[in-house]
Amino acid sequence: MRDKKVLVTGGAGFIGSHLVEALSRACREVIIIENLTSGKIENIENALACENVEIVEGSITNRELLLKHMNGIDYVFHVAAVPSVPKSVTDPLLSHEVNATGTLNILIAAMDSGVKKVIYSSSSSIYGDTPSLPKHEDMIPSPQSPYAVAKLAGEYYCRVFNHIYGLPTISLRYFNVFGPRQDPNSQYAAVIPRFLKKISEGKPPVIYGDGEQTRDFTFVKDVVQANIKAAESDAVGVYNIGTGERTSIHKLVEIIRKLTGSSIEPIYESARAGDILHSLADITEAGNFGYKPEYSLEKGIRETIEQAER
Repeated sequence: MRDKKVLVTGGAGFIGSHLVEALSRACREVIIIENLTSGKIENIENALACENVEIVEGSITNRELLLKHMNGIDYVFHVAAVPSVPKSVTDPLLSHEVNATGTLNILIAAMDSGVKKVIYSSSSSIYGDTPSLPKHEDMIPSPQSPYAVAKLAGEYYCRVFNHIYGLPTISLRYFNVFGPRQDPNSQYAAVIPRFLKKISEGKPPVIYGDGEQTRDFTFVKDVVQANIKAAESDAVGVYNIGTGERTSIHKLVEIIRKLTGSSIEPIYESARAGDILHSLADITEAGNFGYKPEYSLEKGIRETIEQAER
């Protein structure tokens, strides 16, 4: 990646900012396209101090803007999204415009600009509640929310652009990513930052459902590793990015209480629309391009807590 010029959409967001940090150390030039709806400048302050990093404020719904800034780009890391299942349920049109049409805009601009490869951030939510575990890439998708539908549409667009137009694309299906900078204050915050915030305030964490639902929690630095290795490889198609291990929400609470020294008991509310019961990644295929998770759930949560305390 050392001599490469790359573009990252959503580069000031949670996952995008960690990716930008790694790329700023590895690449000749990094351009961020970010509308700052959920991304924050403070997430990338260190990266922006580097001469090789530039931010362009704008949306992936603006095709002219995308085309303008893709000139000479080697790789596009497409992370930008409205990243919430519950929000997609309340505003499905916005979810589609950003997550599906926005991805199509990226692919058209990349094709017209001669980009070498597009690395697309997809989601395990496309599997839905299919009972078979672990989830493997050749399973029939069963999306349960507008968010999942839009992410799946993006995958299909990537596949078609590879097949018809010869644009190399790879779609990475993330499984429950967590880590530093994940916003705990959003109404739609993911479970780990939400639990950490509640417990730090001395308040009980809220479990939606019975707590027996399971997730494959994936540390953000493993996701960064997967993106870079996917770009450097010849791999195309769809790949799961997780750990290959699943944890119940009850067990998650136990781990967080252990690491924080808290004895607070959770409270329970009704399950949320669009949420799935169980999720577990088969990551065999991603191993073919060198992906290997390095963080356990406990190690990742510990690092998240330590960075929050700095």
